[in-house]
Parts: sequence; C-alpha cells; structure tokens
Amino acid sequence: MRPRFLSLALFALAALFFAAGCDRVDSMPFTAEVDEPGYRRGKELIRQGRNQEALMEFQKVIEKRGLNNAPEAHLEIGLLYQSHIRDPISAIYHFKKFRELKPSTQQAQLVGARIDAAMREFASTLPGKPLDNPLTPADNPEVVQRLERENEQLRAALARMRVSAGLPARVPVDASGNLAQLPAEETPAIEASPISASSTDEFVVTHSPFGPETPAFEPVTTPSFTPTRPAPQQAAVINTPAPRPAQTPPPQTPPATTTGRRHVVRQGEGLWTIARRYYGTPTAAQVDGIYTANRDRMSSKSDLKVGMELRIP
Repeated sequence: MRPRFLSLALFALAALFFAAGCDRVDSMPFTAEVDEPGYRRGKELIRQGRNQEALMEFQKVIEKRGLNNAPEAHLEIGLLYQSHIRDPISAIYHFKKFRELKPSTQQAQLVGARIDAAMREFASTLPGKPLDNPLTPADNPEVVQRLERENEQLRAALARMRVSAGLPARVPVDASGNLAQLPAEETPAIEASPISASSTDEFVVTHSPFGPETPAFEPVTTPSFTPTRPAPQQAAVINTPAPRPAQTPPPQTPPATTTGRRHVVRQGEGLWTIARRYYGTPTAAQVDGIYTANRDRMSSKSDLKVGMELRIP
C-alpha cells in the first residue's frame, strides 16, 4: 500500500513541475518580434491601406511582449501616427521608445530625423508659428539705448509742460543740450534755434503757442507774435549789433554756414552716431540741430550719403 501511495505522490509532484514549466515557457517571448503573428498581420494591413486596424495589431504585439521588448512595433506605430493619423506627439513617443531600445542601430539615426520632423510639424500648429517667425533680439544695443533716452526726454518734456502755462509749446534746450526748466508762472513765447554762427540776429521759429508749427524766418525787430503780458522778459529777445530794416524772408532752406565744425559722412553713420562723436551723449535736440543746420542738403534725417559734408553746430 505504501509503495503505491509513494508512486502516486511522485507522479503528482512531477505533473506540478511540468505545468509550472509550461507556464514559464509561454510567458517568455522566445519568438522574434518580426515573426509574431500580430506583427505580420499589421504589416499586411498597412499594405492594404487599413491603417487603423494595423495600428491595433501592433499595439497588441506591445501588450503581449511588453513595453520594452517590442521596438519594431513601436517604430511601425510611430510611422502610422506621423504619416497617416497626423498625431506628431504620439509619433515622437514611439520613435523615442525605439531609439531607447535600439540606440546603436542604423535605423536609430533615421528615427532621429523622424523625431525632428514630427517636432516641426507640431510647432507649425502652435499660434504664431515660432519656427517660421523666431523671436530675435534687438538689431543693435545702441538702438535700444537711444530709444530709452528718447523716452526719458519725452517724459521730462511732458512733465515740464504740465507745470508750465499749459500751452502746447516745446521745452527749450540750454547751451549744454539739456532740457531747460521752464518757470510755471511764465508764458512760453517761442523756441528758437540759431541757423548760423555768424548771423546772430535771425532765428528759425520751430514752434509757436499761437499757431501750428510752421518754420519761418523773421527779423528780430519785427516779431510775428504779440506777448500775452506786457512784461519785456516774456518775449524772446536776442541781442543784435543794430536793428535791421524789414526785408523779404529768405527761402525755407537755411543758408550755408561758413564757420563751425565740418564732418564728412562715412559708411554706416547716422545723425545719432555723428552727434555722439561731437557731443558725447547725444540728445534729440542735438540731432535736430544737426539736421536743421543741413536742411539745404538733406530732405530727411535719414537722407545721408557717404562723402556728404555736414555742418556741426
């Protein structure tokens, strides 16, 4: 009786070991991935143009073999997402899984190009198309500094106008090129800039509180405005050797200056660059002064030509 029982026990134990071995064999993917039935069906469905069904077959291969043991299925799924489904984000994920599992293969380099193409495709869907219109820094740091200086000058001018009489007159510029402080209790008359170092008895009216900004030449002895107050210090007075009789106003273009500094324009120079050379830190008023002194040869502030001789006031 005992030998028979012992035989049955040994037989049962052997059966258990055999069953466990079969389960272990079934759980290990000894079959090559390209020989998987699901992989072959997926390739055949692609040839038939049934891309969605092929995608499902490749996904089954990944589920069967595991996420990190099916690089070829990842590659096929990435191609389907990129070329047919138009889902670049999903394509990038599967392409990266393929490169992670097969980093040293020749296909890994081609897959890298696929990843770049998918990233560009995704970027093209973003607002503003950042790849087509990349953000660029300022062309020249000097331009940024110049704009900042001009903004500060405009703010200062606006503040001075608010504390002045309230008339839309520009703030005059002192000899150093800085904005002069205008007393609040005085009414601004005009802002005049000399047109010639030798002619101190004529000036150019650049702004008047009694009319639009119309440049004109007027003799000092016959001003074209009436001060709002009788006080003599309110009117712009320029000391002259002797009063001149009234004469016909000269043309709009200022006469050529016979004295003062001269500058020959070189390649790449502008009015701000020239003003910086002669004044150090230039201001908008100094640039306007150079332009005003050369109106006879410049149609605008940007009308500069190499070799042009400019007068520097």
